[in-house]
Order: sequence, then C-alpha cells, then structure tokens
Amino acid sequence: MQSLLEIEQLSVGFRTKRGFLQALHDVSLTIAPGETVCLVGESGSGKTVASKAVMRLVDYENGQIEGGRIALNGVDLTALTQGELRSLRGKRIAMIFQEPMAAFDPVYTIGYQIVETILRHERKTKAEAKAHAASLLARVGIPEPELRMKQYPGELSGGMLQRAMIALALSCGPELLIADEPTTALDVTIQAQILHLLQELKAEFGMSILLITHDLGIAAQIADRIVVMYAGRIVEQATVAELFAQPHHPYTSGLLRSVATLDTEKGDRLYAIAGSIPSLSKLPEGCVFHPRCPHATDRCRASAPPLVKRGGREAACWHADALLQDGALSAREAQGEATDRGESAGAALWPDRGVSSVVAPEHGESAVVVPNRGLTAHEPPAPETVRVLLEEGKENGTTQAEQAKTGSVELFKVEDVCKYYPIKRGFPGRSRTFVRAVDGVSFSIREGETLGLVGESGSGKSTLGRLLLQLEPVTSGRVLFEGEDLTRLGASRLRQTRRHMQMIFQDPYGSLDPRWNVGDLVGEPLAVHHGLAGKEKKQRVEELLAAVGLDHGILSRHPHEFSGGQRQRIGIARAIALHPKFVLADEAVSALDVSVQAQVVNLMQDLQQKLGLTYLFIAHGLHVVRHISDRIAVMYLGRIVEIAPSRELFRRPAHPYTRALIDSIPHPDPRLRTEPAAIRGEIPSPARPPAGCRFHTRCPLATDRCRSVSPDLLPLDGDRSVACHYPLQ
Repeated sequence: MQSLLEIEQLSVGFRTKRGFLQALHDVSLTIAPGETVCLVGESGSGKTVASKAVMRLVDYENGQIEGGRIALNGVDLTALTQGELRSLRGKRIAMIFQEPMAAFDPVYTIGYQIVETILRHERKTKAEAKAHAASLLARVGIPEPELRMKQYPGELSGGMLQRAMIALALSCGPELLIADEPTTALDVTIQAQILHLLQELKAEFGMSILLITHDLGIAAQIADRIVVMYAGRIVEQATVAELFAQPHHPYTSGLLRSVATLDTEKGDRLYAIAGSIPSLSKLPEGCVFHPRCPHATDRCRASAPPLVKRGGREAACWHADALLQDGALSAREAQGEATDRGESAGAALWPDRGVSSVVAPEHGESAVVVPNRGLTAHEPPAPETVRVLLEEGKENGTTQAEQAKTGSVELFKVEDVCKYYPIKRGFPGRSRTFVRAVDGVSFSIREGETLGLVGESGSGKSTLGRLLLQLEPVTSGRVLFEGEDLTRLGASRLRQTRRHMQMIFQDPYGSLDPRWNVGDLVGEPLAVHHGLAGKEKKQRVEELLAAVGLDHGILSRHPHEFSGGQRQRIGIARAIALHPKFVLADEAVSALDVSVQAQVVNLMQDLQQKLGLTYLFIAHGLHVVRHISDRIAVMYLGRIVEIAPSRELFRRPAHPYTRALIDSIPHPDPRLRTEPAAIRGEIPSPARPPAGCRFHTRCPLATDRCRSVSPDLLPLDGDRSVACHYPLQ
C-alpha cells in the first residue's frame, strides 16, 4: 500500500540571534491511509517542528528545510511555493493546534472563520457554506450550532472551542489531520469526548491522523504506530502493541516507566529520567541521549547510532540487542529501581549538586545525607542543599514524622465560603444575576497533607484556591489559616502572612514578567523577604533551578525563550524559594512531559517530607492526583460533591460524578483499549446552575428528588463525605 505521507531524511533549522540552530536531524517516517501515528517525546524533542514542517509553517518562523523530502500522495511539498501550499492547507492537510484560542481570530465569530475556510477551498455558495459549517459544529458535538456560529472564540469554553477547532480543520475533508496536543489543557471528561470524536471522524472521513502528545495514555488508546523523538531525532518506531510490550530504546523505556498509573502506590517514588533534554545549541556528541542514559558507553559518547530496522520496527541504539537480551529494557520494571541509578530522594531533588543519596526516614527517624565523592566533570560541586533546607525547614514547625506522633492539625479551615461575580446588565433597575463560582464550600486542610482538588473546568477549583490565599475576597464565609481569619486581616498583616503561602500558577507565561530574566524572577522573593543579594542570592537561585531540573546557565535568559514545561519549572522554583508552610499548586504539572512531571511530583513529595509542607494540588490528571494526594476533594459547579482518602476514592467512588471522572481516564496500556466512558454534555453555566443536585442534568441515575432537592455534603463512612441522595455502594 502506498503511503499517504512520506518524510525522508528531513532536516530543519532556525535562524536565531545565537546563530543557526538545527531542530530536526534526518527524520524519516511514513503514514498510511487511514492510519493514526503518534509522535511522542519530551518538550524540545522536535515533535511540533516536524508537524509544522509538513505544513511548511516553519517558513513563517525563521525556519528552513535544509534537506530531505516531504511527499503527500506523491506530491513533494518541499518543492511547492507558498501560494501552491495555501491551496493544500485546509483542503488536503489540516491542523488542530495546541491552543485553539491562539488559532482562532478573536475579532471574528466562529461561524465566519469556518465559512471563510470553506469558501476558499470549496465551490459553494455562502448559504451552502453556512449550512455546512453548522452541520460540522453539530457533528463535533456542539449544541445549538446556529447560536455558536454567531459567538466569538472568547465566549466558548475550552472543550467547546477545541471542538470548534476540529470542525474548522474538517471543513474541507482533509486527507491528513495533524493534531498537536489537542487535549493537553482539557479535563479528562472532555479529553475522552475529543478522543472518541477523533476516532469516529477518522473512520467517517477516511482520514489519516498524525497526533502529537506527551500523554502516553492517549497514545496507547488511539495510536496504530508510535514514533519516539528525542532532541530532533527519531530514536524508535514501532506499532503501539510492540512498543508498550517491549521498548527497544532506553529513552522509550524511561518514558513508559515514568507514567503514573492507578497501580502506583502513594508515597512510592515515580520513576524519572535523570537530567533534562539538551538545548539545540548544546547538543552532545555521539548519541544525543547518552548524558541521561544509564547504559551509555564510550561508543555512545563517540558516535551517533543509526536508526536500524529490527523485525519491522526501528531503534537507534548501539546496545539495543544486548540490553534486550539482558532484560534491561522494560516498560513495566519496578519503579523502585530508580534508586539503583542514584535517583534517590536527594539526587532527584538536587541533581548533580553534591548529594549521591538520601536514606529515606522510617518510623520517624531522621534522614541521612551522604555526600557525593565521585562528581564528574559535568557535575559542578555545590553546597549541601539538602542539609541547608532541612535546617531552614525547622522554621516551618514539625516535620511530617513528628506530625504523625502528635496527630493531625488543621492548617486551613474553610467555612461556608461563597464567591459570586455580578453580571452587569444594560438596563438600570433590572435584577442582577451572579456567576456562582464557589457556592457554600466547607472543608479543612491538615498540616503536612496533600489535598487534591479535581473537577472539570468551570467547577470553581482555581477560584477556590485563590480564595484560600485571599488573592480574591470572599463574598461570604470564613477562611482560617492557623486559626486566624484571613478574610478580616488588613493589607499589611495579610502581606506578612502570605510569606507562608505560595502559589504555582496554572499559566507560567502569564505569571512570569517577560521583561525579567530568570535570575531576577526566582531571586525576587529571596531579596524581598530574606534580603539576599549578589553572590549569595545567585548561589541560592542556582540551587533552586537545579532542584527543578534546570541548568544555572539560563540565569540571564527570559521566559519567552523557554518551552511551556520549562517555564512552569521556573515558576515552581520561584514558589519554593521561601520554603513556605503551604503551597497551592494550580495545574502545576498538567503541561509537563511524563518524565518531567515525575521529577516535579517527586520534588514536591521530597520537600513536603523534609520541610513539613502542606499542599492543595489542583489538577485534571487524575493519575498524578491519586499518587500525590492524601485526600481528594471532587468539585462540581461551585460545590464539593465528595471528599475522601485518595485510595478509597479511587477504589470505591461514592458520587456518580466521581465515578465518571475515573472512568474517563485513558489507561496507558494498549491491551486495555476500550471505548472511553465520557460524560455526556458539558458542565452547565455557573450563572444558571440547575435546581436540585447540580449534576442531575448529566447523571444517568438522576431521579425526581435529584432534580428538586439539593443534597448536602454529609459524612458517609470513615473519613469520607458525599453530597448525593443515592451514594454508590
């Protein structure tokens, strides 16, 4: 069968202020008609560059195809002019971008933009184009499509806007659909809907799909073949079943082992690949993965291995055959083996910073720090940061081990908190309506614990987090921090108290001043609260950057020079600079690659153990929430519907909404590929919440009582509470 897309020996570079940087090196892959191929790898691997090269969009970003060939059904795209390419884009190749808000023009309606694309490529009248656009919106599951066509991008929710992006991409029936991280920022329920939709549309339109993702659970559920990229090169290609059953490259093995699953025990360290992906300007000699590879030899450091075919699959590793024979490569090895490579608590926390291992404390014993005596040339020595932070952590009170002896203490207590946003009306005298973002929430956060907070976008999770820190005033209710009512504090006292409460923001780019360099951004809290300056401040900033897996050489660079995952790590370094008592992590790991995500989760757990930190962990990645959380609160449309210990909540959810969230999680194993059990519809508007139980409009078990009487959050058993008239047993 002839391939629909053929990429042969593709090399792409970019003109930058630091010179010409090569982003892709001899990339070759094919996609057959009707096939779904997933590109996976960490941020900076070249996945998005490869997809944009196919569309020839790199031409508009100072990029240049240096060599190779890209053919679509035999047509060499590298030989076409931009005018000729414009007739293909949208018609034969279409793309779903990672951020649909950036892909849509905010000053034009959704309908106008879809109709414009149809008229450009199809011989249709305007009326026919409008009817086709409305039918596409309906096909992708958008209710009231005629109304939505008149709305602007900013008026649609994230999930609905992503569906509109899919409708736009499908408007002219493309042969190849490129989807660049189409579900990264979406909730698990909406993600399940989008993945199910893509699979349906693929069969309906006979398309091929090139899907870019860092979520291996998604790849396991949707891919026919997987292509693994690292530092601009392909290191492995295989069918999804082959790759998950037996990876042939150490990098692939590391990615698979980094995934948190429902089988991962809380408290166990997640496996993480040591170090971070290299900069394009500082690529290592030989195999580009050798600085992070536990099996690297002198041959790996001297020369780059070619991509070699082995039984219908490909891998670029000098020692693949020997490693496979020895059983060193596995997707399902015990995660505890990470410590065999020096990735113990201290080494993962402060990589290459003079610590070889930290013996984890048991039964309340103190941690033992073992200095590293065998530093190599690329591991610069530094102060024993572990010991420093342990000493400073005493300021924050007892450690977790001591708390276990004295019993749980409430750090935060939230009492019947509400946050309403008034909606302005055009005519005076009209009754005002409100967006009920948080509506009568009560709970507590205990010292030293991690409370996970989950729920779809629009549930009120982020708003509730901001209310805890008093970044926004409550409409009613009380927020107590160590017994002190934050809602009654003056500005000066509140500012002093906030030193002990820090936040990792959902949008790292929006939370980092683009005019400041990394050294200033991370060092500002140290200067303001500790009075550090000069060499001492620089040293502490370097230690913080190392703690989140970043090189100290980036001190003079600015946020726009980093990937989204790297920017998030900069934000985390800034948040932990003052060693606060409480950290609010608002989607802190949702945009990170699985290995980096594992590093950050391990980092947060280590800091919690050593400094007695307390976390509120807001996320939509339920695997990670389960792993890091002691208890989990489930929020829906401004209210908590269930709160329970993490293990119990996943083992036996009591609320139908909780069960639906868990059922929507894509399982990172192609052998367990099933139809996604997505919740139908979207979360209602918080300005017009349904009467009775707010989930009844989407609940398959709803009764007349659910539609008329709102259930209270009541104790169910043990440490569990649920707001449901008919809790699941």
